[in-house]
Amino acid sequence: MPGLNDIFAPVAASVAVGRIPGAVLAVLAPDGTRQTIAAGMAALVPDRVKMTADTWFDLASLTKVVFTTTAILKLVEAGRISLDDPLTVAIPDLRQYHVGTAPERGLTFRQCLSHQSHLPAVEPLYTYGQDPQTLRAFVLQREWIAGPSVYSDINFILLGIAIERLTGHALIDQPVPAGFSFRPDPAICAATEACSWRGRVMRGEVHDENAFALGGAAGHAGLFGTADALLSFAAGLLDGSALAPASIAALRTPQRFDRGLGWQIPHLGWSGGDRCGAATIGHTGFTGTGLWIDFSTGRAWTLLTNRVHPTRHAETGIADLRRMVGDLVYA
Repeated sequence: MPGLNDIFAPVAASVAVGRIPGAVLAVLAPDGTRQTIAAGMAALVPDRVKMTADTWFDLASLTKVVFTTTAILKLVEAGRISLDDPLTVAIPDLRQYHVGTAPERGLTFRQCLSHQSHLPAVEPLYTYGQDPQTLRAFVLQREWIAGPSVYSDINFILLGIAIERLTGHALIDQPVPAGFSFRPDPAICAATEACSWRGRVMRGEVHDENAFALGGAAGHAGLFGTADALLSFAAGLLDGSALAPASIAALRTPQRFDRGLGWQIPHLGWSGGDRCGAATIGHTGFTGTGLWIDFSTGRAWTLLTNRVHPTRHAETGIADLRRMVGDLVYA
């Protein structure tokens, strides 16, 4: 593996020319050693804050895999549900006024985890109100127009509601490992967008509008964390301490050409680059985050950026940057 500075070179160049404000790269080597490097700024406005290796990031859709997928698999391990149970075993009031006809009542945990439902990619729930419980009820009772299977935030919002029902606790109050939080200290966080809807730069508050309106945490977004925490999570999957062997095998088993349970698997043009092995899983987050884990070599890496700061409406080249970093990890 090349040196960390070599792997980080395209990221540093992107920071230098102002395409992204800052970034942290952390790599877990097959021998268990870790290296972390940071560059740029955690915030540009309203105040300039330097990026450090310990900066906390809004992990965005990494919430789907680090928290939600893991929580569902632990509930399976505990015998509370099975992957092929319908969501109604946890959410009996899902489309409760259309018990015999609503397709949502037949959706399974496996279908939602692997994005094989008929649900849309996203819906601007926050435009319908800001009361979290009313929005949850709206999600559960809405007639979702059937469409092709797509990568869907709604799938994971439903899974988040199921976790809340099965555990008896709101997502924002769920226990998470050290280095992760649904309520981080804003002073140690990278800033995300200067949000026109909320009228402020988001820092230490979830960037995703729907997760914000649902109370600050949802099944698809809301988790914050550090690069080191992500490597610890990856190490737990690699050494089998995070989940039972059957669960780890399940999340890696292809459910469609590009996905296992929650996680992406290598396919043409995917975010992990072209050089990783077939036993790799990965996921990205809209704010500029990503995590990849290679079970064949015991290697993992995370690239965390605040590419939406101060606006998402800019071309940052994040897709190409992620693939370049992945290829360099294996150079």
